[in-house]
Amino acid sequence: MTREFKHIAIIGIGLIGSSIAHAVRKNELADKITGYAKTDATRAKALELCLVDQICSTAADAVSGADLIILCSPVGSYAALSMEIMPALKAGAILTDVGSVKGAVVRDVLPHVPAGVHFIPGHPIAGTEQSGPEAGFAELFLNRWCILTPLADADPRAVERLTAFWRSCGSNVEIMTPEHHDLVLAITSHLPHLIAYNIVSTAADLEQVTSSEVIKYSAGGFRDFTRIAASDPTMWRDVFLNNKDAVLEMLGRFSEDLSALQRAIRWGDGETLFNIFSRSREVRRNIIAAGQDTAAPDFGRGGPKTQ
Repeated sequence: MTREFKHIAIIGIGLIGSSIAHAVRKNELADKITGYAKTDATRAKALELCLVDQICSTAADAVSGADLIILCSPVGSYAALSMEIMPALKAGAILTDVGSVKGAVVRDVLPHVPAGVHFIPGHPIAGTEQSGPEAGFAELFLNRWCILTPLADADPRAVERLTAFWRSCGSNVEIMTPEHHDLVLAITSHLPHLIAYNIVSTAADLEQVTSSEVIKYSAGGFRDFTRIAASDPTMWRDVFLNNKDAVLEMLGRFSEDLSALQRAIRWGDGETLFNIFSRSREVRRNIIAAGQDTAAPDFGRGGPKTQ
């Protein structure tokens, strides 16, 4: 197999960064992997798990000589990281990321990209509620979507190479604009997380229900919300701060629809409730039919590790 990249640098060794490293190892997508992590503990764990060939204490050292650089830290760190690494990037390198927002990434990274470096924002839509270098596994990206949002003047060959990389990791690849990405993800990912955080917080604050009862009598629906609400708080804080316009727009739509449900319940309008629930059930069936949900053990929760 022809390798598109000889040297890959992973900046941030959390769930996504470590899973990329596992996928690169398993599919032999590079000769060399370097990495950067802020803490000594994470750097030591990355070496212990054989995620990288070399772990660096500075991002600039990690990207030196790399053909592909992937930003895998929280999006709020991108501006500072970009200023640090840009002088160390070699001509012809591809710079991408895995952030859940794209407009803010373009805003924070693009001004620092030197001539000759190909900047192609990206977002693999895969993850679990786990975090840290131990959480990653190569199968995380299998049959999931990775969205690339190249800018209008992006080099087509660079986009092809990055597309081939993600397909080699097992992903399906879609191309769209940063603006459209942020609108789509606001409703499919960001708003559900916001609702989950809020529901769990509300339950924790109820004076009439003890915390032990919340845990003891959790039904399936609440358990699912707590799984989502267990996601990395740093990452999701940055997501909401950097995609606030799209999230607020979707939150407004959601609030209006919630008011309609409230009225239906208040006035005993069973027909409206049934119609809304039936339409929602059909959406769930379509997700299953599209292969975006499965009972397989590696679907987003602690699948088999590749080390």
